[in-house]
Amino acid sequence: MEHTRLRAEIERLLDAPLEEARREGRPIFEEFKRELNQGRIRAAELVQGRWIVNAWVKKGILLGFRIGALADYSINAQFRFFDKDTYPLKALEGMRLGIRIVPGGTTIRDGAYLAPGVVVMPPSYINVGAYVDEGTMVDSHVLVGSCAQIGKRVHLSAGAQIGGVLEPPGAWPVIIEDEVLVGSQCGVFEGTIIKRRAVLGAGVILTGSTPVYDLVRERIYRGTRDEPLVIPEGAVVVPGTRPASGEFARAHGLSILTPLIVKYRDEQTDGRTALEEILRMS
Repeated sequence: MEHTRLRAEIERLLDAPLEEARREGRPIFEEFKRELNQGRIRAAELVQGRWIVNAWVKKGILLGFRIGALADYSINAQFRFFDKDTYPLKALEGMRLGIRIVPGGTTIRDGAYLAPGVVVMPPSYINVGAYVDEGTMVDSHVLVGSCAQIGKRVHLSAGAQIGGVLEPPGAWPVIIEDEVLVGSQCGVFEGTIIKRRAVLGAGVILTGSTPVYDLVRERIYRGTRDEPLVIPEGAVVVPGTRPASGEFARAHGLSILTPLIVKYRDEQTDGRTALEEILRMS
C-alpha cells in the first residue's frame, strides 16, 4: 500500500521517547508534510463511495507538534509571532496554480492543501491538515479548521466556521463535499458530513450530535459515537426551533434551536447559488 512505510515510521516515532523522536523524526516528518502539502495524503478520503478517516495522518500532524521547537516568526516589533518550527506559514505558488490570496491578514499554515483556482478573501485562517479543493471560495472571516475536508466549487460564506479536529486521531473531521453552499455565520463542527450540492442557510449550526429534522422526507438525522451526522445530497438546511421539554420550559414558552431541511435543491435554488461563479471570476 502507498505510504505504508511512512505510516509505520510516524506511528513508531509518536510513541518513541521524545529525544529519539526529535533525533530521528525530522526527515520522516518533512517527507510527510510534503505529501500533505501536495494533497497526496489526506486526513479523510472517499473510498468506494464511503468516507474513511486516516488516523495515521492526524498522528503525523501531532508528531510535528511533538518534535517541533518554538521559533520566532516575528515580522518586526509590531507583529510578533511564535510557533513550532515544524509549522511555518505555507509557501504558496499562487501565480502558477491560479490561487488567489487577497491581501488583508489571511494566514495559511504549512501542511494545508489548496488546489488550483481556490480564492481566499481576507482575513481568513486555514489550519494544518485542511484540504481545500479546486475552485472553492473561502470568504472573509472564515476558519477552515485542522483536517477539515472541503470539496470542489464550495462557497464558504463570510464568517463561516468549519471546525477542526486532531484528537483523538480516529475522530471524524468536518467533511464538505463538492458544490456545497455554506451560508454566512454558519458553524459546522466535528463529526459532520455535508453531502454534495447541499445548501446551509445563514446561521445554521451543526455538530455530530445535532438532530436535524427533514420536513420533506419526514426523517431525523443525527450522528452516533461511531458514525457522523450526514446531511443528504442537495438538502437545503435552515435554522429552526423546537419546543424545549419540561414544565418550566412550557410555562415560559422556551424553544431549542434546531436545523431543519425545508427542501432539496431545484432549478430555482441553483439559479441563486450560481452567483458564486460570478464572484470567483470577478
